[in-house]
Amino acid sequence: MRVSTLFWSLGGAFLATGVSSKIIYAGIDESGGEFGVWNPGVVGSGLPGRFGVDYAFLNASTVPIWVDEHGLNLFRVAFLLERMCPLEYGLGARFNETYFQEYATAINAITSHGAYALLDPHNYMRYNDPSEQPLSGSVIGNSSDPTAATTAQFAQFWGALAARFKNNEKVAFGLMNEPHDMPTSLLFANNQAAITAIRKVGANQMILAPGNGYTGGHYWTTTEQGDEPSSEYMYKLHDPVGNTAMEIHEYLDVDFSGSHQICNQSFAANLGPLTTWLKQHNLKAFISEFGGDNTTSCDTLLPAAIEYLNENDEYIGWSMWAAGPIWGTAAPCCSDSTPLGSLEPTSVAGGGGPSLYETVWLKVMQPLVPKGLKRSGISSIHG
Repeated sequence: MRVSTLFWSLGGAFLATGVSSKIIYAGIDESGGEFGVWNPGVVGSGLPGRFGVDYAFLNASTVPIWVDEHGLNLFRVAFLLERMCPLEYGLGARFNETYFQEYATAINAITSHGAYALLDPHNYMRYNDPSEQPLSGSVIGNSSDPTAATTAQFAQFWGALAARFKNNEKVAFGLMNEPHDMPTSLLFANNQAAITAIRKVGANQMILAPGNGYTGGHYWTTTEQGDEPSSEYMYKLHDPVGNTAMEIHEYLDVDFSGSHQICNQSFAANLGPLTTWLKQHNLKAFISEFGGDNTTSCDTLLPAAIEYLNENDEYIGWSMWAAGPIWGTAAPCCSDSTPLGSLEPTSVAGGGGPSLYETVWLKVMQPLVPKGLKRSGISSIHG
């Protein structure tokens, strides 16, 4: 891939541009490190939790399956801020070292096998009460909430975490899973503070910055949740090494939630304004969550989604929701609460039938994995 040395400054931004077009990353989301805390109204429930029982990050034996057999090159691995930074410490640079080492073991299992690992704090830009995610907890940086962690604390956290991984070139940093219901200006401030802190410690790997409205691509240029569009702010993000892309989630069901079996939304119909905005500001985006069920409608719209990404230079990669070691027969996506199993290779559906791994991944998605994915060098939007 040819990489341009041109950079474009726009409104104080300094983000890399001129990247030649192709899909650089294709991956799977590993969900489980955020499990074990759902207990509405009971603050602190499930914390810190039992590793391998209440939560787990990755079945390391599946890494060769995804990489060697299926050709993927990226894993997005969820964790919970309240476990990494216990409530008694507060959000910041002090970690629960046991939890961190468990997480680092999972990340190292991925990167030592030649794949890239995208760190994913699965907290919706909230901290202090994950008992009813995505709605519970104080919005990070909300100065009117005396219990809220500050933007400065968020920056301290990211500086400390990045410092621990800065020598592993195959790590990438996803700043936050699905921020929502907050001022977009505050989200911008949090994103910028984290980017600045990561670069200050000398970590130059790829960063993915989310937008508001659950970082939905269909909402990117619209007034969502009563606040300003992500498009009004995120082009202003300043990355001194020019290695930041936008993180986008885009489901195919009626309300974009990823909870329904029927696919009736398309990337082509819903991502046009985002794609135009990316072109306007010479930016790149990564679709780090999407999914579908084993229905005829999804069999059509999932390949169409990947084709849309292939056809538009602004998109550098995708990862699908979700695999993970402790889903059991439950489905992480697109099931109307039917126990269809997950994308985990060992998964089975309720009653012992084939899981989404067989009916969606092997049947629909596997043929869509591109050839020539990035296999070496620092995680980068440049390929």
